[in-house]
Amino acid sequence: MPTSPAVKLNNGKEMPLVGFGLWKVDNATCADTVYNAIKTGYRLFDGACDYGNEVEAGQGVARAIKDGLVKREELFIVSKLWNSFHDKERVKPICKKQLADWGIDYFDLYIIHFPIALKYVDPSVRYPPGFFYEDDKVELSKATLEETYHAMEELYEEGLAKSIGISNYTGTLLLDLERYAKHMPQTLQIEHHPYLVQKDLLDLCKSRGITVTAYSSFGPQSFLELNMQKAKDAPLLFDHETIKTIASKHDKTPAQVLLRWATQRGVAVIPKSNNQSRLAQNLDVCSFDLSEEEIEKISSLDQGLRFNNPLNYGVPIPIFA
Repeated sequence: MPTSPAVKLNNGKEMPLVGFGLWKVDNATCADTVYNAIKTGYRLFDGACDYGNEVEAGQGVARAIKDGLVKREELFIVSKLWNSFHDKERVKPICKKQLADWGIDYFDLYIIHFPIALKYVDPSVRYPPGFFYEDDKVELSKATLEETYHAMEELYEEGLAKSIGISNYTGTLLLDLERYAKHMPQTLQIEHHPYLVQKDLLDLCKSRGITVTAYSSFGPQSFLELNMQKAKDAPLLFDHETIKTIASKHDKTPAQVLLRWATQRGVAVIPKSNNQSRLAQNLDVCSFDLSEEEIEKISSLDQGLRFNNPLNYGVPIPIFA
């Protein structure tokens, strides 16, 4: 059974380099999907309030623990603080609600999902809240990112989160965070694939000892089912001649090459698949090496092409402007 090597975070904790992403995993199948992924060898699960499937993911974890497949301490469970809970007094209560949904006592990593503070929505009214306050209107909160991050640090100090991180931050926001952080973040999670390499941001993180996790490693593939025009217009990386040629040379799939391009450069990945053979293949992406020339060839496909931008979903918040 393949397993993932670990990367050491800046607080000494170890995080698997390859995990399973829970974005767009259906509620009806989520518990079974998580259970099966654990059985296949996955130990990191990347969830979020906004995915709306934390209860079911927790059921899969509980069943795997009960059946003796894994111990809680062998898992690395990640979740994220949604935009509607950035006000400092909202951070701990929502984290505790999410822990209860998962059926666990602590997150191995808890992340600020987006650098956007939205007006609070009571979870008993609508959960997850999404981007819109009501009637397709976006309403911002007055919470600053500094205030929110200090509340995250309290979770870290109390042990509700063993590590804390940020997501969708730019270099500017990271340099600003460095001015006020008591504990630097352990990770930054960003959209990262050959069409969006963000080398300068990766270099900045490396210089600060922050581990980068890539989401949407397959580029436009993840966004086709969302009917996103930008994704439809982009050539699929799986079909790209450069990727296919390198995959053929190594007797690997295009997906494995894309994941290895990231992991070989120290970037963690969180792919998902409902197909059992692909599930195992995605986990087994550290057993071969690409040449420096191949890595550079893949990196040269960079177009600065970002898919996961609120503007692409009709949400008028230009955070990457």
